Amino acid sequence: MSKPAPKAEAGAEVPAASGAKKKKLIIIIVIVAIVLAGAGGAAALLLGKKDAGKKEEKKAEKSAPPVFLALDNFVVNLQSDNGDKYLQAGISLQVKNEEIVSYYKLNMPQLRSRVLLLLSSKDAAELLTTEGKNKLAEEIIEQAELPYSKDEVSPKEEEERKISGVFFTTFMVQ
Repeated sequence: MSKPAPKAEAGAEVPAASGAKKKKLIIIIVIVAIVLAGAGGAAALLLGKKDAGKKEEKKAEKSAPPVFLALDNFVVNLQSDNGDKYLQAGISLQVKNEEIVSYYKLNMPQLRSRVLLLLSSKDAAELLTTEGKNKLAEEIIEQAELPYSKDEVSPKEEEERKISGVFFTTFMVQ
């Protein structure tokens, strides 16, 4: 009978030892969870600040007043099957800032030449429709954003020189 007593003592020691191990495991899990939560919170704060900075920059860009570069009026002969047709057009380009206006002013002779050649290549009937005018505006942007020298990167590749709009201030076909 003395043998069963040691078994009871051994059984009593086993649950006590596993209880202490369970407590240590729970404490370790809680500590790891707290550390991970803290790291996640810190990452969220840092990423939130970056996103907030980007949002503020976008708001500043959107709130900036539009900047326009008015080109001198163009008067060109148009392609036409019904005799001579002329186009008189006033064109303004919308750009991001005054720096870009200065860039295009420096290259104004080339810019005007490109637009003049483009306008004179158009058919009169084509320009009388809204779709024709919209297509012309897109083509003007394409021509204006081509490089002005061999060493230059095209404005299409440099986002800051991009033209955001073409506006016809006068448009008369005769």
